[in-house]
Amino acid sequence: MAKEIERKFLLDVNKWAYTGVPTKMEQAYLTIENDKVVRVRIAGDKAFLTIKGNLSGITRDEFEYEIPVDDAKQLMKMCIGNVVSKTRYVIPIQDKKWEIDVFEGDNLGLIVAEIELDNENETIEMPDWIIEEVSTDRKYYNFNLSKNPYRNWQ
Repeated sequence: MAKEIERKFLLDVNKWAYTGVPTKMEQAYLTIENDKVVRVRIAGDKAFLTIKGNLSGITRDEFEYEIPVDDAKQLMKMCIGNVVSKTRYVIPIQDKKWEIDVFEGDNLGLIVAEIELDNENETIEMPDWIIEEVSTDRKYYNFNLSKNPYRNWQ
């Protein structure tokens, strides 16, 4: 069974520079329930269908399948909530990849750093631009940003 173990952080935009190769992403949700989420994502010139479920701490089941971009565009028309748009920068530090999501549209102004781990107790080197962990704060989950965008938080 595929598992995702992920930590999320807010970052200091004055210390982080836009580095890495940017990838434009759009994603939307076919299902948002307490124990499962089904997402459609277009990332650059590729598209994916992702099923996530059984969240426990920062670990959850995750199954991801590449699909044709045209199929993803059609599936997005069937989604609930708003499309979440962002640009992702991938920054390698030691043997890990930090993914920095710079949100756009209704989530403009929000920037979140994510890192996937091999286990929940793994020790990681924190870059100096990390300021606060939000791994278990559900409002920062992308599916919640599709229902309650960042602009509504102000």
